[in-house]
Order: sequence, then structure tokens, then C-alpha cells
Amino acid sequence: MNDYDVLKLENQLCFPLYAASREVIKRYKPFLDPLGLTYTQYIAMMVLWDCRKMSVKDLGDKLFLDSGTLTPLLKKLEAQGYITRLRSEEDERVLIVETTPKGRRLREKAVDVPQKVGCCVKLTSDETQKLYTLLYKLLGTME
Repeated sequence: MNDYDVLKLENQLCFPLYAASREVIKRYKPFLDPLGLTYTQYIAMMVLWDCRKMSVKDLGDKLFLDSGTLTPLLKKLEAQGYITRLRSEEDERVLIVETTPKGRRLREKAVDVPQKVGCCVKLTSDETQKLYTLLYKLLGTME
């Protein structure tokens, strides 16, 4: 092993994470296109379907997204009628995002997306659970 082996692609943890992420996200596209959502819009909507109303900052924290990524995404969701963005009455510096009735109805159209994508990922349920646990452990070490 020489000093430059650390620079080989096959020795990098980041590369299989990056490539696997891209491949999995690509599998979502045929199921999200009919909903008019990108993957990032979809994960934002998943959080909002669960919470219904929250600050943009909290949404960004939950999704590991910065405001530069989140703001245009939320503007598009608002233009589609899925969410509203309003200033907090308690603190006008805080922007609150909330699902609209149309956005909540979209949840019913999206309910089968996880199962459809799951069929594309050729891992056992045990392997999926182990990977999920390891990835969240990794994310936790980076905060």
C-alpha cells in the first residue's frame, strides 16, 4: 500500500454513499413525476404531511437542507398550491410553512410511492433496517 492509495475511489466511503443515493433517488422519479414533485420537494412534503405546520428553519434542520436550497423549493410548492409561507405572528423574522388542503390531499396520491420504490431496492428487510440504522448513526456523528 502506498501513500496515494487513500486517494483511490474504491477506498472512499463517500463515493458509494453518493452513488447509492443518486441511484435510489433516480428510482423515485417515475413515481414522483405524475405528482409534479421532485425528490427534494417530496421529502419536504413528507415532513409537512406529518407536522402540517412548522418554521422553515426547523424544516431545513430536519431535512439537512440550507435555506438556499429550501427557499426555491418552497416557492415552487407554494406556486403549485401545496403549501403556504407566512411570517410568524410571534416573531416576524420566522417564516412558517403549512400544508394547504390541496397539499394534504396530495398525500393520498403519494401513499404508495415508498412501496413502489422499495420494490426497486434489492435488499432484504433486515439489510434495509441495518443500512437505515448505520446511515442515521453516521448522520448523528456529523452534527
